[in-house]
Amino acid sequence: MKLAIIGGGSTYTPELIDGFARLRDLLPVEEVWLVDPNQERLDLVAGISRRMLSHAGHPARVCATTDVVAGVADADVVLFQLRIGGQDARRGDETWPHEVGCIGQETTGPGGFAKALRTVPVVLELGELVRRHAKPDAWIVDFTNPVGIVTRALLQAGHRAVGLCNVAIGFQRRFATMLGVDYNRIQLGHVGLNHLTWEHSVLLDGTDVLPELFATRLPELAEEVDLPQQLLSLLRVVPSYYLEYYYTHDRVLERQLRSPTRADEVQDLERALLVKYADESVVEKPEELARRGGAFYSEAAVDLLASLTADRGDIQVVNLRNNGSLPFLPDDHVIEVPARVTSAGVIAEPIEALPEDQRGLISAVAGYERLALDAAINGGRDRVVRAMQAHPLVLQFERAEKLTDLLLAHNREHLAWAK
Repeated sequence: MKLAIIGGGSTYTPELIDGFARLRDLLPVEEVWLVDPNQERLDLVAGISRRMLSHAGHPARVCATTDVVAGVADADVVLFQLRIGGQDARRGDETWPHEVGCIGQETTGPGGFAKALRTVPVVLELGELVRRHAKPDAWIVDFTNPVGIVTRALLQAGHRAVGLCNVAIGFQRRFATMLGVDYNRIQLGHVGLNHLTWEHSVLLDGTDVLPELFATRLPELAEEVDLPQQLLSLLRVVPSYYLEYYYTHDRVLERQLRSPTRADEVQDLERALLVKYADESVVEKPEELARRGGAFYSEAAVDLLASLTADRGDIQVVNLRNNGSLPFLPDDHVIEVPARVTSAGVIAEPIEALPEDQRGLISAVAGYERLALDAAINGGRDRVVRAMQAHPLVLQFERAEKLTDLLLAHNREHLAWAK
């Protein structure tokens, strides 16, 4: 099997390589092609990747290239994990919305919208190269944020694509730890859109233990997602930690205004990681990588890749076409739910009716996402203003206008139509 990683120079990549080495029985990878425009980072990441696989006794060959066509040629699977504009653009996403009293975040709200505008056109260009040069039945697995919007762009363009996020697998592992059981015994009733999800059930060997967790571990649940206990008691479900941007927006904004940005923290960490990657004595992933984000990314990716290529038919949480699973959304919208994964595709498991408040918020964010994708593909200030105003964290027209001006000022170099 040939696997290509677009954005292979990311400091995330050794996490994936570690997963390939540990879980080799699940995924028989023979070639890993790292594709990235940054030659210096590419060389460092390729170097440690080769050493890690060699140290683990894994026979896969690691190739590094700045040439996308060479990287994806005859690939069985192509994984997207790119960041257009790097951490500098992320720092902007996390700060300029503050000027009009909005949270700054790289996947949610105005900052997440900016990331979508920068990312979607590039991903669609890459998707066309995959279509022309990879194997005809090659899968594209998208880990590039905002995953829901990017995955829908790929599906709308006719690609064989599925989106992946590590929120669900993180919850699975934390619930397993909380219960003192093996994580394989846990399945989640995980429902919503990417970075807008709730855990409606926690099945331990098929029995829902979430009511028991609410009765005995409520403070721990609330602390896990940094939300008030009273809110969780009211909802009777566990929101993902991204819901804090909606449920406690002003508290988060206040915290952001007095704290370093995550982009600053990540840049410092990446510098330290790249020093480690350059050290030829380092043959295992450095401990610092655990602080980079993307916890359990490698396990989630290997599980998904294995099921897509080996037709295991197991259930995993992925981003896929709605197709009536949430009847209040269009069929072509992308949702994040448990699905059965086979080599023929992914099929969502049945979903029970959602409470009105969750349906309302999902519908509102989905409306924004559709307008955001239209703006990302077609450009134009009016489209950006309309999508910005539609976001539940914005809504006011004057605020949307100001945010649009800030977005364009900080991102013009990445938007071909705005130059």
